[in-house]
Amino acid sequence: MRRLLTAVLFLTLFTAGASAQIPTKGNVFFGYSYNRADIVSNDRTNLNGWNASLEGKFLPWIGIATDLSGYYGGRDFVVPVGHSPHADISEYNALFGPRVSSGVGRFRPFAELLVGAGHITRSKGISDSNTSFANAVGGGLDYRVAGPFAIRGQLDWIHTRFYGNGQNDVRFSTGVVLHF
Repeated sequence: MRRLLTAVLFLTLFTAGASAQIPTKGNVFFGYSYNRADIVSNDRTNLNGWNASLEGKFLPWIGIATDLSGYYGGRDFVVPVGHSPHADISEYNALFGPRVSSGVGRFRPFAELLVGAGHITRSKGISDSNTSFANAVGGGLDYRVAGPFAIRGQLDWIHTRFYGNGQNDVRFSTGVVLHF
């Protein structure tokens, strides 16, 4: 028990000291995003788009993040009778939750747990849309380039429930971050 308390105390002091090296009150991110998405269960497609987030810190290493993303692409669907219709696909996610980060030199790794909503629209050959609860878990790394500017690499697992089925998407985002 004493070792556990010592380890927790050491990690708390180390994290507080490391986060003091790059003092920020938050950050804004915008960049390219790739989503390997389930449109319906076991039907994967590649979607490309954008990802943006705003984070406000209430402790040096803990903040609240709002994450918005949009993805676009197309998919041919197999229908038992007839032809295989093509559909244009748009997916949007609005997520919110805690983000934990700690600065070490030029690097700022972070982890996040987000919840919110997702919306998907299929048009042309198949025309429908659906909105569902969405949650994401993931993290990334900011690399400070100069002053308050950094570049970010981020990887998240997003779970949605479109059309009454669960989908597990993998999202990769990269772009520019402004720390303030």
